[in-house]
Amino acid sequence: MTAPASQAPLGTPEAAAAASQWIAAFESALARRDAQAAAKLFVPDGHWRDLVAFTGTITTVSGRAAIASRLGACLDTCAPEGLRCAEARTPPRWVQRAGRDVLEAIIEFRTASGTASGALRAVADPDGPAGIKAWILLTALQALHGDDRRALSRDKALDSSREFGGDNWLDLRNRARHYTDHDPEVLVIGAGQAGLSIAARLSADGVDTLVIDRESRIGDNWRNRYHSLTLHNEVHVNHLPFMPFPPTWPTFIPKDKLGNWFEAYADSLELNCWTGTELIAGTWDQDSQRWSLELKRDDGSVRTMRPKHLVFACGVSAIPKTPQAPGLTDFTGTVMHSGDYTDGRAWRGKRALVLGTGNSAHDVAQDLHAHGAQVSMIQRSPTHVVSLRQAQRVYAMYTEGMPIDDSDLLATAMPYPALIDAYKVFTELSRQVDQPLLDRLAARGFRLTAGEDDTGFQMMYLRRGGGYYFNVGCSDLIADGKVGLIQYDDIDGFVPQGLRMKDGTTMQADLIVTATGYYNPQEVVRRALGDAVAQRVGEVWGVDHDGEVRNMWRPTGQPGLWFTAGSLAQCRIYSRYLSLQIRMAGLSHLNAETA
Repeated sequence: MTAPASQAPLGTPEAAAAASQWIAAFESALARRDAQAAAKLFVPDGHWRDLVAFTGTITTVSGRAAIASRLGACLDTCAPEGLRCAEARTPPRWVQRAGRDVLEAIIEFRTASGTASGALRAVADPDGPAGIKAWILLTALQALHGDDRRALSRDKALDSSREFGGDNWLDLRNRARHYTDHDPEVLVIGAGQAGLSIAARLSADGVDTLVIDRESRIGDNWRNRYHSLTLHNEVHVNHLPFMPFPPTWPTFIPKDKLGNWFEAYADSLELNCWTGTELIAGTWDQDSQRWSLELKRDDGSVRTMRPKHLVFACGVSAIPKTPQAPGLTDFTGTVMHSGDYTDGRAWRGKRALVLGTGNSAHDVAQDLHAHGAQVSMIQRSPTHVVSLRQAQRVYAMYTEGMPIDDSDLLATAMPYPALIDAYKVFTELSRQVDQPLLDRLAARGFRLTAGEDDTGFQMMYLRRGGGYYFNVGCSDLIADGKVGLIQYDDIDGFVPQGLRMKDGTTMQADLIVTATGYYNPQEVVRRALGDAVAQRVGEVWGVDHDGEVRNMWRPTGQPGLWFTAGSLAQCRIYSRYLSLQIRMAGLSHLNAETA
């Protein structure tokens, strides 16, 4: 883009000078512990998002009064110093974010806890330093003091691992991962992208971490899903911590390829994993500040472990939700949840109904059609449809040529109110390109939505985890009448033969696939740890009053219990901040080092 006439062009020294002046003014106010003066460096509708650096957790505040209040409460404890434009990172430049022209700069500083980075997004304001004021400020802790010493200790341990007549590397690995004589400090439930990412972060920081998964192999949570599944976002967005995908990989990663990568990832990063293992019960001991967890192995044995921290990394799709549709239990054909669907080979020439119109429902319907089934979809609520290529607009920052660490940092520097504005822009641009298809769908009676405030699929994902479809061909099949469409409101109920409509007609069916979503992760906690713990935690996912994802990547109402979930990108990014918070919350080996 071209910067406004009153502003410097992209990447010029003038942009760096302006950013440096604002940062110097902000640091001066912080050094004086003058939170009010610091807040006045923001525009009235400014936002401050902190990822552990100042507040020790993940939080967002908006407006000068709220910024001043939050800063005033944490400055003495945080003790920030040395704020400056980050060296050797993407330089300050004028860009457009959420429809606004902003000066964007990456910053670095130190706190009482460790080293930190951040991002400034400033807009033109004649009353500010160098004619700018902050619209958005991100502050993000990157490492704790002493992490460099722990890295050196690991190097020394590796150098001393060549012991003739003693244990070799494999002996040491087996001892570590078998846990015959010790318990982990952190137990992670789930070996998908969420569990592996947090385990990688914690293990790299010297925290003894065990990942358990009920599947028989690492990666089976992807391998066992439906045959045609491929990721819906592009490969360059999806790397896991420390080990990016090879540059030869396809743009959209097939499920089995991803599952194999997860297995190789766990092995390469020496993550301790137990497959065929399930958490069946657990209690929290307030006195010892530890869990007592019962783990059932695939051989039927039960092991009790007492970690200090328990991380649920089961995602938001752990327990399938079966709809209470009238008469569905009377149906004499096959009923299965979309999570159990594999492929449509067995249904060639048969009649199938798919209940739901989200991503999984469309993919199942398209797969059934491709295998020669006569399939109709049942729509219960309006659905947002966006073409696969247009959906990549939200990841445009990752195509700007920056290192991925810079892209990740800047991607987090968009608080909830600004996300709404940004997603409105993305959604409208996508709608304009997709309009011909959307018109054809509407003509077939398919009910469309752009979300409750026209913010599209990303906000639907954050708020409720679904309600949208990335079109890879099924929308065209519906528009062409090759896949049938039934509105749920037109149904009287299910009958043994299939579906009875309100007009009295009956639609025969051999198969019903319920693509009706999953229970809230709170239910996973309830089944494993009981009602009391589940109630203390509350609902997980969705957006809370601060505009953050509820109970995710930060402390919950239950001490020692954490959640991580989301896309590969979210797991890569937020695993860093979850790892830091777990370590800051207290681990015995870290306390011993500090003593």
